Amino acid sequence: MVYLYYPGCSLKGTGRAYEESLLAVFKALDQPLQELDDWNCCGATAYMAVDETKAFALAARNLALAEAQKSDGKVTMVVPCNGCYLVLMKAQRYMEEYAAVGKKIRGVLEKAGLHYEGKVVIRHPVDVLVNDIGLEHISKHIKRSLGDLPVAAYYGCQMVRPYCTFDDQHNPMSMDKLVKALGAAPVDWPLKTRCCGGALTGTIEEVGVPLNYILLREAQKRGAQVMATACPLCQFNLECYQGSMNRQYKEKIHVTPVYFSQLMGIAFGLSRRTLGLHRSLVAMPQQLAI
Repeated sequence: MVYLYYPGCSLKGTGRAYEESLLAVFKALDQPLQELDDWNCCGATAYMAVDETKAFALAARNLALAEAQKSDGKVTMVVPCNGCYLVLMKAQRYMEEYAAVGKKIRGVLEKAGLHYEGKVVIRHPVDVLVNDIGLEHISKHIKRSLGDLPVAAYYGCQMVRPYCTFDDQHNPMSMDKLVKALGAAPVDWPLKTRCCGGALTGTIEEVGVPLNYILLREAQKRGAQVMATACPLCQFNLECYQGSMNRQYKEKIHVTPVYFSQLMGIAFGLSRRTLGLHRSLVAMPQQLAI
């Protein structure tokens, strides 16, 4: 099976390491991802508060393109960015559940020569890896032991909320299971779905930075050396502000945020540059040094 792949804007910019490592890992697993042709920005979650119709139309255009690219029945599209995943899922749900919204957005699409029939299945790569490819198959590709490295799996606030399609909303475990299958030790901690503050770190820093500090402090308190992420904005916040946090709070916070796909790639024996690890801003623990 070939999955369609919607990268979104971040994975072509600040989240390049996520795309680099994700594509490398799927290739290593002999599971190809086919990038959606002519995709556009999903509009991000904030745009829905500005103009709902335009926001849904932006997202729905990608769904219509996916149907056009894969016209043989149901279409499965992998969406790695948690924000994009939520926006596309929300647009799809609203079009299905609210007839007036669906009619209006389909009308907008038709003006652009596009049609959407509701055949797209939106999937997160964590879901695909754990539930389609399977942990047993993944474990067969491990070439390097992670030596029970303590890892806090951080899902963020958008992967399982508000739409819970493959895991528990309050205590998701898919990424924890993946971490364990790679030979690392998942850390039991209560903040795995707490918001990192999103764009607040860049708009209202005095609000956003403390939210990240709480996450990193709690993960470190629980013994984590690494935090596995699945969202480019979460990764950016947790990685970029550790220095300022330590100065502000006069503590020594040192937890290395890495994309879950980078952690997989390290276990698979892939190179540092292939996984985008040369872009990391926080030093890796010894077990991950390559």
